[in-house]
Amino acid sequence: MRVYIYGEKILADTAAPVESITPELCSLLDEMVPCMRNSRGVGLAAPQIGVSQRFFVMDAGDKVRKVINPEIISTGNSTVEMEEGCLSVPGIHKKVRRPKRIVVRYQNEAGETVEEDLKDYPARVFQHEFDHLDGVLFVDRITPIARKLVSRDLERLAASAALREETK
Repeated sequence: MRVYIYGEKILADTAAPVESITPELCSLLDEMVPCMRNSRGVGLAAPQIGVSQRFFVMDAGDKVRKVINPEIISTGNSTVEMEEGCLSVPGIHKKVRRPKRIVVRYQNEAGETVEEDLKDYPARVFQHEFDHLDGVLFVDRITPIARKLVSRDLERLAASAALREETK
């Protein structure tokens, strides 16, 4: 299982809903957890491993979540700015402003509907991974000045992604 890097097309696409929870999907979710941990991440979305479907895994320190067809039902009024990084944008860390609290709904691997009120770090991780399902990376949410500061690094990552495509 490889993690796709900034510049690879699938990371900019909107992922399709999961139609049914199959043993293959459950197996993939199980494989994603050690991949996330071995990469020293706290979340990993399907598009990051080349699958354009709406699911991800996350572990914000409270528990492992296997999230299928997520929705953000509501967000709180309070926002907080915090530094983020991403397995698909290696070596870049920048501050991103996000809602501090969110209410979410998703299916777990057993097909059960789960509703949670997330705040602080779990809310941030959920929002970051949710963004991946809509083709949004954290660098799309940083300030224009911060974007300019990392533009060379992003160009380098995109160039390496183009090379990977050429060698396929």
